[in-house]
Amino acid sequence: MLKEIGLGQDAEYAYRTLLKEPKTEIQVMAEQFGWSVDRVSTALEELSELSLVRPSWENHGSTRLVDPELGLKMLIQSQEMELLKLQQSLSASKLAAARLIADYREEEGRLAPSTVKLASGADAVHAWIEKAAHECREEVEIFLPGGAQPAESLREARALDLMLLERSVRVRSVCLDSIRNDRPTSEYAQWLGEQGGQVRTVAHLPLRMIIWDRRVALVPVDPNDPDRGAFLLSGPGPVAALQALFEHVWQLAARFGEDRCRNSDGALADQESAVLGLLASGLTDEVIARKLGVSVRTSRRITAELMGRLGARSRFQLGALAAQRGWLAV
Repeated sequence: MLKEIGLGQDAEYAYRTLLKEPKTEIQVMAEQFGWSVDRVSTALEELSELSLVRPSWENHGSTRLVDPELGLKMLIQSQEMELLKLQQSLSASKLAAARLIADYREEEGRLAPSTVKLASGADAVHAWIEKAAHECREEVEIFLPGGAQPAESLREARALDLMLLERSVRVRSVCLDSIRNDRPTSEYAQWLGEQGGQVRTVAHLPLRMIIWDRRVALVPVDPNDPDRGAFLLSGPGPVAALQALFEHVWQLAARFGEDRCRNSDGALADQESAVLGLLASGLTDEVIARKLGVSVRTSRRITAELMGRLGARSRFQLGALAAQRGWLAV
């Protein structure tokens, strides 16, 4: 039971005997225990090393018991000191390890800079856009969802676009078809085309995005809440994937100002096709309207017209009938 404070089995047995009979001689103990005298002596030496017994002043070669309240207390205090030293040593080791890890991370960051950075809040995002625009040398590609754009955003975009175009940077922007219903946004698109930029429109865009020189891309943390912040991506893989997405949408888009007609089989207009796809994804009228940059009333009108054309009595039936006609991939 006392091994936790450093006593071996023989030493503990001898110590308990001395607690009952403090003046027991070595020879007597050996006879009581059925041990050799050397074994008893070894046990007493262990007790002496732990300061639980001392040499006797009266009988040379014998031992005397140290008061257990003092002896055991000093022994426990000694172990507490050892434990404290160990804790201090562990703390020092943790600190040294933390410093080594910090040095490693610093060197790792120097040799391989992070390819993903986070900007929290609109101010940080706009600061990044300004910086990337000033560093851009060849081309910039933009997805501009949301339909009508705020006046302040349009003013800022005009200034950056003009700076880029004056440096002969190629500017390509894809907006929503619905911008034709908003005079300030459509005037901006017209102005950009007159200045040498290229503007195309589609019914629906997957997210807001800007790519500079095919090496840096900006995408929102949450496509449904652009004010939360954005990721700045500089890794070749992610940027290449976003570049491919842009090119795919660009090829499907129409030049700004061209009439949006029905698709190749005359069945659907692009906006109608987009509404069907978004309905099939289970989105509400409000979300569909936001993604198309139109009013909720317009979104519901398009849905109602599609239901009327197909004779559908419910949105579920609309999806099934559209799929039968090949208007909707299933």
